Amino acid sequence: MGVQSSKLWFVRLVFLVVVLFLASSALASTISVGPGAFGAGSTLTTFTGLANGTEVNGLTINGIGFSYSLGNGQVLIDGGPGPTNDIAPPNIVSVGNDSGVLTLTLSSFVDTFGYGYALLNGGPLSNATTISLFNGATSVGSLSYNSTPGPLFSGGFAGIQSTVAFNIVKVTFDSFDAPAFAIDDIRTFSTASSVPEPSTISLLGTGLGAFLLCCRRR
Repeated sequence: MGVQSSKLWFVRLVFLVVVLFLASSALASTISVGPGAFGAGSTLTTFTGLANGTEVNGLTINGIGFSYSLGNGQVLIDGGPGPTNDIAPPNIVSVGNDSGVLTLTLSSFVDTFGYGYALLNGGPLSNATTISLFNGATSVGSLSYNSTPGPLFSGGFAGIQSTVAFNIVKVTFDSFDAPAFAIDDIRTFSTASSVPEPSTISLLGTGLGAFLLCCRRR
């Protein structure tokens, strides 16, 4: 095989690896799920046993690291707003803070995530809370959820499932219509149907590239 022919085959194979990588990334999609999507082996994180007033920013519980980009107040463990929708104290509550991003760093990759929430508003709200998923720094997808009136406040359950695994979750709430939020009963789960996460696919591409480079030198 001539030098030109070897180079052509090398270029074609590299191009194929890149196409496969991009196609795999494009397969990522998310759907809304309910509590029933969290089967045997799922993890439920509650805040039972934590003292009221415990700072959430920097807290690690059940393998989940919590951080919060603060607005004007705090995000604490508290007994409010009482049992309503999917909230049962103690839970995470914002105090004097109507904006910001609650970030959860998971100890392992999962493909299903959810939580109960309540907002300081009595009526139904569109886009009451939004979940954004990340595989490291790579965005996997996001979904927004509408809240419904509960015994005391508007809220509900927000659950999301992705075809690509993730380990970082960012949660936001409707700060315009609701000046405070509460979040509880955080669920994580990994199903057998999840496809390899982007970082894994990238590593495979890098390995194939190195292999092809060795073949070219030979």
